[in-house]
Amino acid sequence: MIKSFRLQLTAWYLLLFTLLFVAFSVFLYQVLSKALYKRLDEILSSEVSTAAGLFRGEMAEFKGDAGGAALDAMSEMGIRDVVIAVFEGNKLLASNTPLQGSDLLAVVADAAVAKEPEVRTTLPRYGKHGTRAIARQFTVDGRQFAVLAAESLHSVKADLAQMRRILFLALPLIVLVAGAGGFLLATKNLAPVRWMAEQARSISDKNLHNRLEIGAANEELTMLADSFNELLARLDRSFETMRRFVADASHELRTPLAVIRGEADVALDHDRSPAEYKESLAVIQDEARRLTRLIDDLLNLARADAGHVSLQVTEFYVNDLLAECCRFIQAKAGAKKIVLECRCPEDVAYRGDQELIRRLVLNLLENAIRYTPEGGRIQIKVEDSARELRIQVADTGIGIPPETATHVFERFYRGDQARSRQNGGFGLGLSIVKWIAESHNGSVELSSEPGLGSTFTVLLHR
Repeated sequence: MIKSFRLQLTAWYLLLFTLLFVAFSVFLYQVLSKALYKRLDEILSSEVSTAAGLFRGEMAEFKGDAGGAALDAMSEMGIRDVVIAVFEGNKLLASNTPLQGSDLLAVVADAAVAKEPEVRTTLPRYGKHGTRAIARQFTVDGRQFAVLAAESLHSVKADLAQMRRILFLALPLIVLVAGAGGFLLATKNLAPVRWMAEQARSISDKNLHNRLEIGAANEELTMLADSFNELLARLDRSFETMRRFVADASHELRTPLAVIRGEADVALDHDRSPAEYKESLAVIQDEARRLTRLIDDLLNLARADAGHVSLQVTEFYVNDLLAECCRFIQAKAGAKKIVLECRCPEDVAYRGDQELIRRLVLNLLENAIRYTPEGGRIQIKVEDSARELRIQVADTGIGIPPETATHVFERFYRGDQARSRQNGGFGLGLSIVKWIAESHNGSVELSSEPGLGSTFTVLLHR
């Protein structure tokens, strides 16, 4: 089996071209054959008309002597390639050349029996190459006569044989030329594919920013190159996100580990009092909790990316969940003298993963407290409708600049005003919020103005 697409394309093109050429040759041969026979019939019919006209004229001069009239008419016709003969009934009166055999007489007899003005027939066994004959019946002074015109098919068959030789000779030459042309055409049209393959082989994770260039190619190949370039762009973004994720995760993991190791080294450097040991252990415990929370967040996001997280869907009341979250976060808000306002209608039922929705709400509230200065205000409210559930968290914090608003849902991303570790964030909270909302067929939107605060709106479809 041919594996080369270029050869397959050439083979199919050559097969189709050969079939079309053979069909055209048969059609041309049939048309030529009919044209040659038609021209021969026209010549014979003209000779018959001429002979019949001369015979009628001679009959008037010979006053009924059919034999003399026929001989005189034949003398005027002369000796030609066309055999002309005049009959009365089945009796031969005269001919311009001696007749041999009874085949021509049979044509005249057939014309008399058929009672038709003219009978045309081919005599394949008469003569070396066969003969075409025409017999015409006519009446003179009440007497029935017939004129026969016949000619050998030698010229017709010679012309047809010449045509067959031309076609048989032209077929292999044309097929050869068509095959070479088809191969060159396929090679030229598929050259961009080879060039694309060579470029694709040179692309690795080190140069995913490269794109395929094929120049002025066909529309289909241009579409293929554009699709491949779009794939490369997505891969480039994915690799860049992965590299940034690994770098940021390494940085975030290194900081608490460095603190733990430093405290342990200091504690073990020389003997200390129990209070100093407790202080070091408390620092190590806080950093271990921070590290555990970071690892849990990374694990959840990794499972989400792999599609291994299955929702534990139950029906619960959102108003009860929000009230619980507000009570849990109230201590953190009170420590910064932030007013926390929770507004939610009663008995708002929703079907989803209750633990994930709780995590979503807590992340939004913690994010709002983290970036809201002392004395600020945070409001969380729920709007319920038949088609969707809207959870909105608004704060009077530092806000988010427009140029960074599109990146806040990226992992480990933190704005310039929030990069300090004193805020306690890893840059994963909003990524988890986005994942939870999307896992419930919802979305999260941000509206923010620097210095005035931010509003996060979660839309959960029912």
